Amino acid sequence: MQYESPIKRRQSRQIMVGNVPVGGDAPISVQSMTNTNTCDVNATVAQIQRLEEVSADIVRVSVPSMEAAEAFGKIRQQVTVPLIADIHFDYKIALRVAELGVDCLRINPGNIGRQHRVQAVVKAARDRNIPIRIGVNAGSLGKELLRSYGEPTPEALVESAMRHIDILDKLDFHDFKISVKASDIFMAVAAYRQLAEQIDQPLHLGITEAGGLRAGTVKSAIGLGALLMEGIGDTLRVSLAADPVEEIKVGFDILKSLRLRTKGINFIACPSCSRQNFDVIKTINALESRLEDVKTHLDVAIMGCIVNGPGEAKDVDVGLTGGTPKNLVYVAGKADHKLSNDELVDRLEAMIREKAAKKEQSTPEPIRFEEA
Repeated sequence: MQYESPIKRRQSRQIMVGNVPVGGDAPISVQSMTNTNTCDVNATVAQIQRLEEVSADIVRVSVPSMEAAEAFGKIRQQVTVPLIADIHFDYKIALRVAELGVDCLRINPGNIGRQHRVQAVVKAARDRNIPIRIGVNAGSLGKELLRSYGEPTPEALVESAMRHIDILDKLDFHDFKISVKASDIFMAVAAYRQLAEQIDQPLHLGITEAGGLRAGTVKSAIGLGALLMEGIGDTLRVSLAADPVEEIKVGFDILKSLRLRTKGINFIACPSCSRQNFDVIKTINALESRLEDVKTHLDVAIMGCIVNGPGEAKDVDVGLTGGTPKNLVYVAGKADHKLSNDELVDRLEAMIREKAAKKEQSTPEPIRFEEA
């Protein structure tokens, strides 16, 4: 199966968040945010490690106080993934986490007060090669903008973003990325489109407060998918009222569906019907659960019958087509052997792991698909 994406990405400046490149020709990075109490170092480290296990590229941590800043320093020492500190209003917190090894500051220059405070944060960021993320949100627009526009609009989001950008421009600081998030898909998409035409900095995509696992996944897939298909976006977070691990999984699934990242197994499975010769839903759920740890890209088709099964199975690395009395397994597009229903999951898992191990040892994929 051909996996080079037809999407032509917007050309953007590249920044470094720790060892992860964001923008330019770098893979679109996937990030999440901890929801533990930052001052509970052990709980926060444990959650970050779980995010690392599912291949999170970047993790954001809220740092609302100086006590949390000191905890952040301890957390930084215990994990390897790049960390962003989410800070509002208090510039001294930003200065402290800069000293403690933060990889990026999420702080809006316009809401941390007087000019000398902004200058102090920018100087600390410049001296330590720390990028800044400007985060504009429809739910927290300034009163002046709300009076001017009457309500949150795409134009209001972009104007807010440009005001923050202007502050950094005047200080000759250009290592930043920016988001213009809204919970309304149409507002967010329109704002990102407008902003993408005005600046060359990398864009952090998100549909904020998208909802629970199911509804939030749908909203994020629609909104982020629309932008990504237009080549807009350099890093993303899927904002779900759910376990942050799910945000990473959904983020990668969105990128895989657009051929923009190729981490892990790409499963193709029929929705099943009365023609199925084995329990498709049970089989695919078991395989997805067992193979979550596999990072190597493979295409795997699980098809219940011979109507569409052979066509899909011939076009993937490993394919299964339901049959009577046994099911037919395809390997690299060719019929290979048959399996009975009671051995499907165990045998397929072993085959897929073996195939992934061999592929990992062979020639690496082109750089556009390398995992950051």
